[in-house]
Formats: sequence, structure tokens, C-alpha cells
Amino acid sequence: MTQVKKFWPLLTGTHRYDKTLSTRGRGKGTIIEAPILAYLIETSNGRILYDVGCDYNKINNPTLRKHYYENEEFPFGPPEMTEEQRLENRLAALGLQPKDIDVVFVGHLHFDHGGGLKDMCHAEIHVHECEMQAASEPADGAYFADDFKGDYHWRLQSAEYDLIPGVRALESPGHTAGHMSMLIELPKGPPILLAGDAADLQENINDEVAPGLCWHNREELAVESIRKLKQIARETGAQIWPNHDIAFYRQCNPFPMHYE
Repeated sequence: MTQVKKFWPLLTGTHRYDKTLSTRGRGKGTIIEAPILAYLIETSNGRILYDVGCDYNKINNPTLRKHYYENEEFPFGPPEMTEEQRLENRLAALGLQPKDIDVVFVGHLHFDHGGGLKDMCHAEIHVHECEMQAASEPADGAYFADDFKGDYHWRLQSAEYDLIPGVRALESPGHTAGHMSMLIELPKGPPILLAGDAADLQENINDEVAPGLCWHNREELAVESIRKLKQIARETGAQIWPNHDIAFYRQCNPFPMHYE
């Protein structure tokens, strides 16, 4: 029986960029607005965060913003994050503080998923060991070494596993070397399958299109992961949630409403 009690999608910012970053070989010249999300899972055995968004200081501080975002790697500039959207303020709106989070599960370590780790030094940080290796190289320019070089309580993983009954980590490499998705069994509604960046948009799922950025250009690996998630969804009755689809996000329960 699942130990999940409640589930919230948390909007922590937005980023505007060329659609080809989400759909490989499709949409050149089309600028999309992408939500940057974290997901809070309240269970009978503590609280889990899937992803932690960006580092606010790198966006808000002009010197840091110039160093990290105003360069050739980021032709579309930095994400936008309001004070309200900062993760600590989202948690505060629910009567929580960062210290109330027991486990942070990072689907992958790109800047818009692992940037907020500095606020979570107390928690267990789960990430795939292949992801940590790729981030440390770094395998691409979306890894900011400063984001994950802190004094963290790492719990490196090497396979799929259950964090608790009702919350399962799923290997879904392709976008990055150690990307992981998550299957969440709700107490009442159908399961939710968080794709992470295995599928930015509903289009990635429907048409089995790889994300624009693929680890070592392994497009076939990314498509294989999309097909795997779709198969799991068929077997479990889960709904796959794309991670950077603003139209999909706007259909979700508005914050601070939750799912159960």
C-alpha cells in the first residue's frame, strides 16, 4: 500500500528558449515558455522533493548572472524567478521550511533541476551515480559545478528502487547519462509518472521525439526511455507528466492545491 498522502507541483520559475532544445530537430525559430518545476511528495514517512529548480543567486546577482547565463552556452539568457517562486517561499506558503524536507531526489543535475541544492544541505540527496559522473566531467554546459559541490548528504544510486512504498525511481537515460524519472502512487487518484526531462513536452511523449540535448548525442537512448515510460504508464494506469510543458502545467491543480 502506498505511503503517499499528498502531492504538489511547485512552479519555481520559467525559461524562454528555442523549441529545438525540447524537441530534437523540430521547431527551430519557435520560442517557447517552459515552466521550471519541483514536486513535493508528502508521505507517512516524511517529505520528498523531486528536483529543486535553479539557484536564485545566479539569476538575481548581476555578476553571477553574467558569468553563468550571458554567454554562448545560453543564447536565450537566464530563466526568470520571482520572489514568490523561490522554492523556500513555495514551501513557506504550505507552512514548511527547507529543513522539513527529508529527501531530495534529483532527476538530473542540470542547473534548472539541481541549482537549489544549497538550501537543502540537511537532507539526503539522491542522484544516479552515472549522473554524478557526467556532471563532474561536465558532459555538457548545462551543468554548473558550483550547484553540486557543497557539503551534501549524497545517496548515489545505481539502479531502479523504491524510496518508500508508492514512490519508485525509474532509470530513463538519454537526455543525460543518469537521468531518472519517478512513479508516484496516490492514495485516491491514478498514479503520476514524472518524466523529468526524459520528456519536456507532451509532443515528446505522443510522437516519441527525443529532447534536443542528448548525452553523447544518444538520441536512440532517449527515445528508448520515452517508450519505456509509456509502457510503464500503460501497465500501471499512470499519467505521464511532461516536465517543461506550460500548457500541461496550466491544466494542473493551481498552487497551493494538491493531489491525493
